[in-house]
Amino acid sequence: MDMTVKSESGQVPNIFSSPKARRERDVLAVTPATNILLNVLLAFFCLITLVPFYIILISSITSEASLAANGYRLWPEAFSGMAYRFLFSQGSIVMTAYKNTIISTVAGTILSVIMVGLYAYPLSRDNFKFGTFFTFFAFFTMLFSGGLVAYYMVTRQVLLLQNTLWALFLPSAFSPFWVIVMRTFYKMNVPTEIIEAARIDGAGEWRTFLQIVVPLSVPGLATVALFSAIGIWNNFFNCLILVDDAQYYSLQFTIYTTLNNIRFLLENADKMQGLVNVSELPSQTFRMAMAVVTIGPIILAYPFFQRFFIKGLTIGAIKG
Repeated sequence: MDMTVKSESGQVPNIFSSPKARRERDVLAVTPATNILLNVLLAFFCLITLVPFYIILISSITSEASLAANGYRLWPEAFSGMAYRFLFSQGSIVMTAYKNTIISTVAGTILSVIMVGLYAYPLSRDNFKFGTFFTFFAFFTMLFSGGLVAYYMVTRQVLLLQNTLWALFLPSAFSPFWVIVMRTFYKMNVPTEIIEAARIDGAGEWRTFLQIVVPLSVPGLATVALFSAIGIWNNFFNCLILVDDAQYYSLQFTIYTTLNNIRFLLENADKMQGLVNVSELPSQTFRMAMAVVTIGPIILAYPFFQRFFIKGLTIGAIKG
C-alpha cells in the first residue's frame, strides 16, 4: 500500500523544509563570527607551539655571556655564532657524522618500508595458513627479548656489524609493531574482491602486490616511513655500543660526545688555566645549536608526508 501523502498540488512535501528540521540539520553549523573566532584561536595556539622553536633558534645565535646574564629572550642583546662555529669547528667530523646519519636514515627507512610491507601483506590474507604462527612470531618479540648481552654479542660477533654504517640502521630497520599496524591496514583498505579479481585475470602474487596492493596502501606505508625515519635519525643506542671508529659516528653521538667534552672542560676549568680559554666555550648556546641542527631535517621532511599522515593515523578506526 502506498502511504505517500501528497499535497493539493500533487507534489510530495519536503518534510526537511520545516523550521524544526532545519534547526536540527544546522545544529553543527557555525556563524561567520564564530568561524572567525575559531580561526583566530587556532592561529594563536599554532603561534604558541612555535614559540619554543623560535626561542631555541634565537638562543643558539646569542652570545654565551648575554644568555647567562639576561636569560632566554625573544630578541638577543648580543648576537654570536660561536656555538655554530664551535659545532662545526672540527669540520670533517661533524660533516661526516651528518653524512652518516642521512645515509643511514634514508637506507633504513627504505629497508623498513620494504620489510614491513612484505611481512605484513601475507598475514592479512585469510588463505595464508601460517598467518597465525608468523603473527605470533612477530608479536612475541614485542613482549620478550634476549637482553642487552645477547644483542651485543649477536650484532658484533655473529653479524659483524661493528664499525660499519650498517650498524646505524640495520638493527632498527624492522619493527613488529608496524607489522601489526600494516596487517590491519591491509585488511581494512585492500578489499579481498580486488585481489581475487586480479588472480582471475592472471596476475601473480608479486604483480598483485606491486600494482594493486601497494598503490592502495600508500598512506599506511608513508606513516611507517615517517616514524621509521624519525626513529633512525634520533637513534643513539646503536652507535654507542656498536661503533668505536669516529668516521662512522652518527650526528647524535658526535654531538653528545662534544657536549660531554665541554662539560668536562667547564668542570675542570680551575685545573686548566692557561691551557684552554674556558670562558669562551659555549654551553647553553651550544645545546640550542645542537637542537637546531638535529631537528632541522626532520621538520623539513615532515611536509612531504603530511598528506598521507592523517589518513595513516586512522589505521584501525571504525568505519561507518
